[in-house]
Amino acid sequence: MDDVYNYGTFEFAPDFYYKFVKGKLIYALSVEDFRDFLGAYQEESRSVMEQELALNCEQKQKLYAALRANAEPPNRSYRYDFLFDNCTTRARDIIEQNSGGGVNYKTLFPSSQPTFRDLIYTYLDREHQDWSKLGIDLLLGAKLDRRATNKEAMFLPDNLMKAMDSASVNGGLLVKAKTSVLTMPDVASESYFITPAVLFTLLLVIIGALSFTKKRWAKRVVGVFDFVFFFILGLSGVLFLFMWFGTDHQLCANNYNLLWALPTHLIASFFLHKRLAWLRKYFLIVFILTVLLLVLWAFLPQHLNTALLPLVFLIALRSWMISRTENANQGV
Repeated sequence: MDDVYNYGTFEFAPDFYYKFVKGKLIYALSVEDFRDFLGAYQEESRSVMEQELALNCEQKQKLYAALRANAEPPNRSYRYDFLFDNCTTRARDIIEQNSGGGVNYKTLFPSSQPTFRDLIYTYLDREHQDWSKLGIDLLLGAKLDRRATNKEAMFLPDNLMKAMDSASVNGGLLVKAKTSVLTMPDVASESYFITPAVLFTLLLVIIGALSFTKKRWAKRVVGVFDFVFFFILGLSGVLFLFMWFGTDHQLCANNYNLLWALPTHLIASFFLHKRLAWLRKYFLIVFILTVLLLVLWAFLPQHLNTALLPLVFLIALRSWMISRTENANQGV
């Protein structure tokens, strides 16, 4: 028999996006022929590395029986968790439970204990996935900055493979042989010239220059920008709150990005053209809070993406300029 047991499959049903956003996505163990599996990886230009386990016949039979039982319809589905219960940890756990004894792993990171965010960065930085990195940093909160234990670090496939290479069970190595089954060239990475840092810096320079331009057309452009800018910031804040309190995504809790993406901006943006007295006070408070955020940036419990710094400077600049604008209407 030459089958592949894959814990990383899910059904793309009509309610897929709803379940994905709400954190209710169900994954399942599927079984397919190895030739089909290898063909799919070849088409996607993905390499395959084989680790042969040092199990005797009895242990192999036990592991095979456990896999078959797990593949039965009542047992095959599980609630996916990005860090603690995913397609990698499931493979690790079923091997541990059916290898004839406790599996001992050597320390993966002897010189330091990385955070979960550090571990994810290893993948994203290697492929220059700056936009994906920004997306993760925007949605996943402070819980991602907890330091991972040696076993928790195995939620990533590369780390599990490395841990299995040196793992021991019953006094011997768990993996007796390692073979490259398929070696494919890396596909083009996500690297773009317009990275988040470049885009936000250009935005800061352009809007900063227009903010100090006395021309009427420049003031009109900045006025339109302010509405769009603070509307998007407020909408982002509402999204962060929804992901925190309205979904089952535990990693979206305690999101310090709410310090610059204030949900109240969503309301304030619609009153920018009126320049009411309370609006000036509001943006003065926003300016003060933003300056404090910049001062305390490096000391926050959550690592905020450094590409956001020009954006936060822009929030401070526009908030200050709006708070200094003469009232066109003295209403409250």
